[in-house]
Amino acid sequence: MSTIDKSHRIPFALVTSMFLLWGLANNMTDTLLAAFKRIMDMSDTQTSLIQFAFYGSYFCFALPAALYIRRKSFKAGLALGLLLYAVGALLFLPAAYAASYGFYLIAIYIMAGGCSILETTANPYVLSMGRPETATRRLNIAQSFNPLGSILGILMSKYFILDQISLYSVSGTYAVLGLLLLAILLMVHFVRMPKGHDHGEEPNLLSTFKRLFANKLYRSGVIAQFFYVGAQIGVWSYTIRLVMQETNQPEFEASNIYLLTIILFCGSRFIYTALMKWIAPAKLLVAGGLLSTLCTLTVVCAAGTGWLLITALVLISFFMSLMFPTIYGIALSGITQGPHPQDAKIGASGLIMAILGGALITPLQGLVSDQTDIYTSYAIPAICFIVVTLYAIIAARQKE
Repeated sequence: MSTIDKSHRIPFALVTSMFLLWGLANNMTDTLLAAFKRIMDMSDTQTSLIQFAFYGSYFCFALPAALYIRRKSFKAGLALGLLLYAVGALLFLPAAYAASYGFYLIAIYIMAGGCSILETTANPYVLSMGRPETATRRLNIAQSFNPLGSILGILMSKYFILDQISLYSVSGTYAVLGLLLLAILLMVHFVRMPKGHDHGEEPNLLSTFKRLFANKLYRSGVIAQFFYVGAQIGVWSYTIRLVMQETNQPEFEASNIYLLTIILFCGSRFIYTALMKWIAPAKLLVAGGLLSTLCTLTVVCAAGTGWLLITALVLISFFMSLMFPTIYGIALSGITQGPHPQDAKIGASGLIMAILGGALITPLQGLVSDQTDIYTSYAIPAICFIVVTLYAIIAARQKE
């Protein structure tokens, strides 16, 4: 059984490139915490406002994006997302001239709004490009390119931001990205894209929300996604800081470990996707949740052990890599295959709004770090992984 229909392969490739683009933005933003801590002499709580602005924007833009693409088209959603992403990246230049942290947060908010629109559009679009039985696997294939963007983002940060660590190295890098995004926007404009399962009529939002809320697997999936994103962003946001403290290395060298975690995250995605031919996604999610929890608790308890701690830190990313697309696919599976598939776009926006977890949980972890130490702060993502594991157990039982 083909995972991707032949007629959809070129559009699928183009949409998959969007997964790379917002992965690039996500992980470039993660490295900004270390950069701004050095440039502006900030606490962990203050630098975490970067993640609050980024993932808070995801929450604010997700539902309007779903309504917009429902009224217009998937292609229109991709175009709008790319435009906002580019504008936000280009605003880093005047932010540098103003030397204003607040200006940077505004630029990050606008850029992340574009990423939110792209993600709200691309995920359900990919699910529609083939048979429902292979939808979760298809989404895992597309999501596998997200960490490739993450790797590229870290490399750009390492050599163009962390190597010099100045406002102009930060802003120049983002401005170049903005110009590239404008070029991609032109490409999208001229490519013919299929509509997919696009129900163009205006939704009855009240009825849609009632049906979604009544769906236990979806409702619990939104909660699990909230905690997963909070765990992922918390683990990655403080990876460089933790490695610096454990090894006494500066940002540039410590970022090598962060790069390694994302490479393993990327490779693990492909491994998990292959395993889904034989093992149900929900059962793989249970295993990933348990192992991620174990590794995170090891970080909490292994302060001062050097490479034991760093190995556990790196393995968190290996085991958690399947979580976002798998939670997403499981939560929407009953909707896209049910009597009201038009609810999928609003449902998708709820799962993207759950990215708010990165905005709220990361500052909480930063506060714990400031009040205790950075090792203890990893108890926060450990708790989050426990929530994901419980959801996976519920999903596995329901699908038996």
